This record gives sequence, C-alpha cells and structure tokens, in this order.
Amino acid sequence: MDRLIELQSEFWQAAVETLYMTSFALVLGGILGLVIGVATYATRTGGVLPNRPVYLVVNLLINFFRPIPFVIFLAVLQPFTRVVVGTGIGVTAGAFAIGIAASFAIGRIVEQHLVSVPPGVVEAARAMGAGPWRILLTVVIPEALGPLILGYTFIVVAVIDMTAMAGAIGGGGLGAFALIYGFRQFEPVVMWAAIVLIVVFVHLVQMLGTWLARRVMRR
Repeated sequence: MDRLIELQSEFWQAAVETLYMTSFALVLGGILGLVIGVATYATRTGGVLPNRPVYLVVNLLINFFRPIPFVIFLAVLQPFTRVVVGTGIGVTAGAFAIGIAASFAIGRIVEQHLVSVPPGVVEAARAMGAGPWRILLTVVIPEALGPLILGYTFIVVAVIDMTAMAGAIGGGGLGAFALIYGFRQFEPVVMWAAIVLIVVFVHLVQMLGTWLARRVMRR
C-alpha cells in the first residue's frame, strides 16, 4: 500500500492516459466503423445501393483484418502509425492503432444491426419515394439505433481492454502502469489497483450504454 501511495501521481496519470486512448480510439474507430458498416449493408445484394464489387472489397477487408490478434496488429500497423502520428510508440500512437483495429469490428457490428431492420420498413420508405441516402439516414439507422448503442458499448469495453494490451509495448495507460510498477516490481497491490480501476471504467461504460439503449428503444 505504501508503494501505491508513492506512485499515486503516476497512477492517476495512467488513468488519464487510458481515458484519452479510449476516447481517441472510439471517435476514430467509431466513425470509420460506421462508414464501413453502412457501406457493407448498403452495397450488399438487396441493399439500398447494391454494388457487388464494392461489397466484396469492403467485406474482404473486414474478414482479413478483424481476426488478427491485436498485439500483432500493433506491430504490423507501426510503419503506417509513424507516417500518420509521427511515432510508432506512445499514448497517441497506441490510441490510433486501437482505433484502426476497432473500426473493422465496429463495421461488422454496424452491418449486423442494420441488417436486422425489418425489410418492410425499408420497402415502405421506398414506396413513399425516399431515395437510398434518405432511407439510410432517416429510416435504417434510427431504427437500429438502440442495438447500435449496445454494440458500441461492447466495443468500448473491448477498446479499454486493448489499451491495457497497448501498454505492454509502450502505449502508456493503466496497462503499462500495472506491468511496469506492479508485475515487474512484484507489487501485487499496485497491479490490482490498476485492474480495479479498469474494471470500474468498464462497469461505468456498460451501465451508461445500457441506460442509453433502453431510453432509445422505449421511444
């Protein structure tokens, strides 16, 4: 416990880094994932903008990148991260890599929830003269909003887990704190303090996401 008191400034700095990485990655991955998911849904056979070549390319990208273990993905993406961020290590570099990795999972989740929208709703919008983009933006996405919030909540939890893994290769955050000051220095109290705070973050995000989804689905 004394060691944890000595490291309290580093502990809270690591907590801030974890929140920063999670927020950065969620914004980046959320936007890219939404684009990927909507593109996959819209261009599939029977979609509002059917385009088989585009669908095959986007679907192939998701299927290729999504199964890659995150630690390996970090190493593979490092040259690209250096070009975009200016460095291959550090908090921002880790957040960028997490965002790119999460975007493919988010894309698949978005597609699955959009597909679950009843076809009758889409056909009714078409019968009323709505164009493809209007159907997507005013019918399909709003209809799937509740499940999408739950899907994004699940991804936030996964992103927080990814920040811990990113700490193993210099990404910063609570993962790096637990590894450097807890595991390597044989300080279980320090390590468990980081673990408990990560669990608290995950629990709060899960509660918020569930609450928002319920509010949306009750409308």
